[in-house]
Amino acid sequence: MACFVVPGTEAIVATAVLIAVRQHEKKLAAPKLGNGTAVEKENKTPFSKKLGWLCSLLWGGVALLAFEHIWHGEVVPFPPFLTAAADPVSKAEMLHEMGTSGVAMALLVTLIWLGMVIISTVLENKTEAKAAEENV
Repeated sequence: MACFVVPGTEAIVATAVLIAVRQHEKKLAAPKLGNGTAVEKENKTPFSKKLGWLCSLLWGGVALLAFEHIWHGEVVPFPPFLTAAADPVSKAEMLHEMGTSGVAMALLVTLIWLGMVIISTVLENKTEAKAAEENV
C-alpha cells in the first residue's frame, strides 16, 4: 500500500546529505599550485560518490514500488493519494505495512550499500598498499 514511503523518505534525506557533502568536498578540493595546476589527490572514491550509490539504490527502488502501487490502483492522483488513507481500518493496515515492510526494505538497501562501501574501501586500501610497496 505505502511501503515505498519509508525508503522514499530515506532517499530524500540521503539526497539532502549528498548535496551538503558535495558542497563540503568542493571547499576541500585540492589546492592550486602557483602555476594553476592542482595538487594530485589520492585515488580514492570520494564519499559523495559512495553516498550517490545509496541515493541511486533508494530512488530506483522507490520509483519501481511507486509504479507498482499506481498500477494496482493503491496510489491515485487525487487526495488522499493513498487509497488506504481514506478508511480508518485500511489506514491502520497501511501504517503497519509501512512500519514492517517499508522499514525492512529501507534497512536492507542501507545494509547492502554499507557492504558496497566496505568492499570499496578494502579494495582501495589494498591497491594503495600495493602501489606504496612497488614505490619502495
